[in-house]
Amino acid sequence: MTNPDDRVEQPFSLRSLTFSVYVPTILFSIGQGAVIPIIPLFARELGSSVAAAALIVALRGIGQLVFDMPAGIAVSKWGDKGAMVAGTALIGVTALGASFSDSPVVLGVMVFIMGGGWAFWQLARLAYVSEIAPIDQRGRALSMTGGMNRIGNFIGPVIGGFLGEQFGLESAFIAQAVMGLAAASMMFLVVTESEGSERMESHGLGGRLVDTVVDNRSIFLRAGPPVIALSVLRQARQVFLPLWGEQIGLGPSQIGLITSASFFIDAAVFYPVGMIMDTKGRKWASVPCLATMAFGLMLLPLTDSFETFLAVGLITGIGNGFGAGINMTLGADFSPPVGRGEFLGVWRLISDTGQAGGPLVISVLTGLGSLGLAAVASSGIGFAGAALMFFLVPETLHRTTRLIVGRPPDEPEVAPETG
Repeated sequence: MTNPDDRVEQPFSLRSLTFSVYVPTILFSIGQGAVIPIIPLFARELGSSVAAAALIVALRGIGQLVFDMPAGIAVSKWGDKGAMVAGTALIGVTALGASFSDSPVVLGVMVFIMGGGWAFWQLARLAYVSEIAPIDQRGRALSMTGGMNRIGNFIGPVIGGFLGEQFGLESAFIAQAVMGLAAASMMFLVVTESEGSERMESHGLGGRLVDTVVDNRSIFLRAGPPVIALSVLRQARQVFLPLWGEQIGLGPSQIGLITSASFFIDAAVFYPVGMIMDTKGRKWASVPCLATMAFGLMLLPLTDSFETFLAVGLITGIGNGFGAGINMTLGADFSPPVGRGEFLGVWRLISDTGQAGGPLVISVLTGLGSLGLAAVASSGIGFAGAALMFFLVPETLHRTTRLIVGRPPDEPEVAPETG
């Protein structure tokens, strides 16, 4: 990456991230989206049971969770560029391996490693944007990153479904490999070397991680619960929309239409949300995100027709749209200049815990009561998260801006206090 003096002479522009972040994100996400609906189908084709197919799908999230901390260490040790290229290349290679799987076990191993590659990509991309985007443009930079990811995930399943139907299910994995390797090649050529790499002795890695948790314990304890609540809500939305639609008698095409409309609204508002985060503050996006999604889930048991169900789908889509890039932006704002990789590794671990645990929570709630009760209980988690976000989490835009006022332009940003 260019040195700080060069960045002063050439002010940061969102367009500078076009080929280093945004285009690779779309390519990467199209590839990811292409295999999301294919993984369980391919597992079944290879002879797995329904339960085993569900486990193979879950292995991607488990792999991401397991590799969050190693990815954070890799970002600090190798720099943003090295970890980004390594993550995307790893996914490309494992996707190619998945296409040649001859048993559910081999496919499961490939999907697990694929999740690890996703963790490397997520952490490195976040660290890179955190390092080069100034605080007053960081919300837009990361909301656009989240928006590109949403667009790719919207396009990917259509491509994966078409390829799987026309050329066999394994062709979707080949498409993912091509997209992943294309993204890795683009970043290798475009992304400049990061200043973020730090010299670390192997025996000091554990100590650095412990220090990161201890030094930032206040932030993790205060911001962690609402971040987990947001992850649970996002998983709940993906689970409840199809299941409740089926329960009230809607057909697959109607459920698919409502789901697409919900995700389209979600993907359409990312830039305005970034503007809100950069002008009003991060809470102006995070609190409405949590509260609106919670409100939509609370209304879900009251729906009994296509029209009312569509209204709830749109409400949850608007709510999640308010959260475009919010986890990344808060993580970037709170992360310290030294040890940023480890901090973001812990931050992603907290978020991914909610993502991995969300379906489990929903399953338990549904088993104890009903699908409607689980939706209402999930909405309660969301409202609690909104309250915690509003009252306990500091507003990082204004807080960080005050801290860096008067800072010479060649000095690094000062992270918010964590006490």
